[in-house]
Amino acid sequence: MKTMMNTGIAASAYALQQKMNSNPAALLGKNEAAGGSFADILEATVGRAQEAGKKSDALAIRAAGGNPTDLVEVVTAVAESEAALESLVAVRDRVVAAYEEIMRMPI
Repeated sequence: MKTMMNTGIAASAYALQQKMNSNPAALLGKNEAAGGSFADILEATVGRAQEAGKKSDALAIRAAGGNPTDLVEVVTAVAESEAALESLVAVRDRVVAAYEEIMRMPI
């Protein structure tokens, strides 16, 4: 079992997190971004968070069950899942802030 963390994997996970936090629309494909409404971006973000969570859960269960699993792969999957969840929380916070701002507007 490999125990040393590959710096390339860590760097790519960090770059993905930065990309998700700075511009969620950049994660959509070119065809999706062209007609990318807020609902499309939100759906893509939720989908990515769900897939990352499923992947990290499966790897963690496999490792806990004693099956041969690369520890770096498990840690990377968990980090990607955490980054996706943080991105989803950031989107939620912005939606709530926008709603509160709209509710404060005079009619």
